[in-house]
Amino acid sequence: MSELDHGKYPEDRILSLKEKLICRDLQILTLQSILGEPHHYSYPSVFVYGHTATGKTYVTETLLKTLKFPHVIVNCVECFSSRMLFEQILNQLQGHSLSFKNEYTSCLQSNTFNEFVLLYKQLVHKQNLHNQTVYIVLDKAERLREMDSNLLPGFLRFQELAEENATVIFLSEIVWEKFRPGTGCFEPLILHFPDYNKADLQKILSQDHPPEFSADFYATYINILLGVFYPVCRDLKELRHLAALNFPKFCEPVQRGDAKEEDTRRLWRNIEPHLKKAMETVYLREISSSQWERLQQEDKEGEHLKGLSIHAHVELPFYSKFLLIAAYLSSYNPARTDKRFFSKYHGKIKKTSFLKKHEKTSNHLLGPKPFPLDRLLAIFYSIVDCRVTPTANIFSQITSLVALQLLTHVGHDDQLNGPKYKCTTSLDFITAVARTVNFDIVRYLYDFL
Repeated sequence: MSELDHGKYPEDRILSLKEKLICRDLQILTLQSILGEPHHYSYPSVFVYGHTATGKTYVTETLLKTLKFPHVIVNCVECFSSRMLFEQILNQLQGHSLSFKNEYTSCLQSNTFNEFVLLYKQLVHKQNLHNQTVYIVLDKAERLREMDSNLLPGFLRFQELAEENATVIFLSEIVWEKFRPGTGCFEPLILHFPDYNKADLQKILSQDHPPEFSADFYATYINILLGVFYPVCRDLKELRHLAALNFPKFCEPVQRGDAKEEDTRRLWRNIEPHLKKAMETVYLREISSSQWERLQQEDKEGEHLKGLSIHAHVELPFYSKFLLIAAYLSSYNPARTDKRFFSKYHGKIKKTSFLKKHEKTSNHLLGPKPFPLDRLLAIFYSIVDCRVTPTANIFSQITSLVALQLLTHVGHDDQLNGPKYKCTTSLDFITAVARTVNFDIVRYLYDFL
């Protein structure tokens, strides 16, 4: 779609929209047709969903600000209770008369949805907004499912309850089917923001080119960057972060005078090993931008890059190491072999009989399997050298391992049969951890019998 029908909006605002919002023409046109003009009645609720970094929040916020619609934008992660959510909406709306500044004249408080609706109606008339559509944008709207049960149905019918021209826009990373309550509810208009394709990412990222270099030179760099990272990363924010971190290394030969901007092959040879090392830290953010830049300036860069990953030099408490070892054994050993490895009077069990009946493929090739918490603790108490009393400290260390992404929680928190986990570490890493506590983990792995 080359041109959009922008109706009667001022030309300068339309030009501003085109400059700020790239590769989202269809979504802009759909949203704009829903919003209409300020005095038009709008649909009561709109549900916008898509993966992270697909432009949902940015497009919605930019569109409302550029077209100067009265609006409120609230992040449901920050407002984790219904009271905080109500007060944030009311106080932002109260500051609307101060030219969109966050200088509230007074703090309005609301404990229930009924109080919120009454205060909202009073505020709309006080601000002289009853002849315009007021937009309430709820970002990270999936958090509403964890709040009071009347919030989601109430916001879906907010225009009806408030008897005002108001539209609630839900922004979420999950589909509407996971929102829909068990009983009947008002169905919103649904708008999907698809992932950016490679051409879109190339166009968007190329807009960030530094002024000291030509646009074609930076576009060449982005093309090389996407050639490496696009198969494993489609997140615009992460790719923008990677582009900013690695560009100094790409343009280094040009700044030294060893190459020209047109010498693409020489520039690629210079940055290829660096980008491959950077692949190890995609999404992890294990190293800050300043640390990365310092490492780029070191002469012995290769030696430093080996230690970029936090998993190569992580320090864990004593019992956390044994918990991680137990988790690894639980993930890669069949449950039926626990008696063989951890019981004193297990008798003789031949691996060949197991292979004939059950496993014919290495468990390490199949990947980690989920295991219940009670199995993890049973193996932990079996392999630890001293007697350990089950305390809250042990369970908190399991939570810490999940926070460090060494373990992954599988399933829902409210499942009746107890939580399940997976171990996400590699064999080299767990071997290094086991070596620090003098534990020969290979002897306890079924694949190495």
